[in-house]
Parts: sequence; structure tokens; C-alpha cells
Amino acid sequence: MVTTARSLRQDVHVIGFIGGAHFTSHFLQLCLPPLFPLIREELGVSWAELGVVMSVFYASSGIGQTIAGFLVDRVGAARVLIGGTALFATAIGLAGLAPTYVLLLPVAMLAGLGNCVYHPADFAIVNASVEPRRLGRAYSLHSISGNLGWAAAPAVVVGLSAVIGWRGALVTVGGLGLLVAAALASQRTVVVDHREPVRRAASRPGRGVVGPLLTAPIVVAFFYFALLAMALIGLKTFAVPALVTLYDAPLALATGVLTALLLGNAAGILAGGFVADRMRRHEMVAAAGMLVAAVLTVGVATAAPPPALLAPILGLAGFAMGLTSPARDMLVRSATATTASGKVFGFVYSGLDLGAALTPLLFGWLLDRGEPRAMFLVVAGVMVLTILTIVQIRRQAAPVPART
Repeated sequence: MVTTARSLRQDVHVIGFIGGAHFTSHFLQLCLPPLFPLIREELGVSWAELGVVMSVFYASSGIGQTIAGFLVDRVGAARVLIGGTALFATAIGLAGLAPTYVLLLPVAMLAGLGNCVYHPADFAIVNASVEPRRLGRAYSLHSISGNLGWAAAPAVVVGLSAVIGWRGALVTVGGLGLLVAAALASQRTVVVDHREPVRRAASRPGRGVVGPLLTAPIVVAFFYFALLAMALIGLKTFAVPALVTLYDAPLALATGVLTALLLGNAAGILAGGFVADRMRRHEMVAAAGMLVAAVLTVGVATAAPPPALLAPILGLAGFAMGLTSPARDMLVRSATATTASGKVFGFVYSGLDLGAALTPLLFGWLLDRGEPRAMFLVVAGVMVLTILTIVQIRRQAAPVPART
């Protein structure tokens, strides 16, 4: 695909637009889990029942993501992105108003539909709007913005809940999300519409609408993201209660450890962007990072480290996982080649939602059984399994020259 050369300033503007949306999406994703201890106490529900709320959220997002990809190709990525942000923010605000546990479930489904738009819209915009020689760093900054949203959410919602309660905290952040959607709408002209190249590709003989989604590297990439989500969501959703149980740690300390994990992840993504733009063996970077993270997670599962070392250990594990992020996006880009449209990214990244939908049920069940150690061991095992899929993506993806 031939694109018009864009200046660094134009690329920065686009990345800022995408980064703001991605920060907001990840912030909203992690508003509920840090408040689970408070919600559980008020509503009188189990950890497994709270896990069901997150499973509904991620199932809804996963089912909607491929559909959102087709919608991105039909009406444009920016419109879908803005609409999804507004819907997601509205749902989080409604969660704060839900009087019973049962009503949290349809709200979670609505939030999932808002969340489903980000990967197909974001990657369609980045690939069409950013100079190819800066794509690794663009992927890095895109991921960092999301991880910073994750890192900010626990501290913000827990802090707000101490002042105005968990319900007031959710209503407040939902309102802030609507303001972000309005800001994005005012800046939507900075992005390049990706649909013209997609229409040109569709006019040539090919494999039809669904064919590009069913190639071997794309299917393997789907399962890679499902496994990755099991590890990430397991830590993000239940690391706090697991640490409280396993180490008898206060809630503030456990929340601080989660923040360290997410900040470490963001730092690793930043470093990984430069690595991805300079190395060709992206699968080696991705595999090594996941292996290091798995070893460190096993260390936490032993309950041997003193609580004061938990933040550095999981912060380093987060860094190792983050280092893999731009490399994995470059691998997916090479696998999708010229078919990298909204629907392809929507399908591949819906694997994240599949894994995320399964994980809360499993880990909530483990915590209800008093097995926080097993939770961390399962996370480490899943990290190891991702290495096998990383290698397969590399083997099955045909080499693709850089786009100019």
C-alpha cells in the first residue's frame, strides 16, 4: 500500500488522538475490579459471582469485536471509536447506580459493547495514518497509553471511593469518560480514513469477506491473544484479593503492587517500541519476555518474598510482558499483510476477550476455594503457553516487506 509521507508532527497528533481513546478504554476496564471488596461486602455476593460480571463484560466485548471490525470498514474507524467511548462511559456510570447484583450483569454487557471497538478502530487508524518507519513506536505508545489507563484506574477509583463511596466513584469516572468522547469528536479530522485502500483490495479477486480471517497465522494469533488475556486479566482482576489472602497484605499495599505491575508494563512497552523498530526477530523478543514474566510470577506464588518486595517483583514481570507488546503487534501485522483492515484486527484481537471472559470464572473459583497460590501458578503456566503460539505465528506468516 502506497501512502503519502507524513510529518512527525502529524503522526504525533494521530497517536495523541488514539492514545487518549486507548487510555480511557483501559481506565474504564479496570474501574470495577479494585472495588470488588467493597461491592462484595455491600451486595453480599461471592468472588465467583463478581467474576461472572467480568466474564459477561469480556464475552460481550469479544462477540462484538469482529462485528465492530466490519463496522469500522463500513462507516469509518473514528466514528466507531467515538461512539464506543461514549457507550462504555455511560455503562460505567450506570454500574454505580445499579441497586442489585443482577442489574450489574446487563450493565456489564453494555460496557463490553462499548469496549469492543478499540482494537479494530485503533489499528485501522494507526496503520493508515502513521508513517511505516515509525509503526513500532506508534504501537508502543498506543499500548502504553492503555496501560497507563490501567495503572491510573485502581488509585483513582479507590481514592474516590474513600471520599464518595464506590457508587459515587463509578458515576464520576463515567462522566469523565463522556467528556473524553466529546474531546475525541472535536479532533476526529486528524486521522486518515483507511477505507479507500480496503475498498481497492476488495475490488480485486480474493478470498471473500471471511477468507482473510481464516488463514493459519491469523487463527494462531487469535489463540495467542486468548492466552495472553488469561494471564493479564487474571493479574489485573484478582491480583489484589489474591495478594491480600496469600500474604495477609492490607488492601492499600496490594493495590500498590497492582499499580507497580501496570507501570512496569507501560515502561516495558516504551522500551519495546524501540526494540521492535530495530529488530527483525520479533518472536524472540516476545518469547523471552513472557518466559521471564512466568518465572517471576512463580516466585510470587511461592509466598516466599517479603511483602515489601512484591511491587518490584511484579513490576519487573510487568516490564517483561510489556517488552513483548510492540513485537507481537509487528508479528500480527506481518501475518495480516495487505488484508490488515478493521475486520481482521477485530477478529484477531477478539481473542483477548475470549480469554478474558473465561478467566474471571476460573480465578474467582480458585479464590473462593482459598487457593490464591494456584491462581498465580495458572497465570505463569499460561504465559509459557503463549510462547508456543508466538513461534507458530512466525513460522506460518509469510515474510512481508515493509510498507512504504
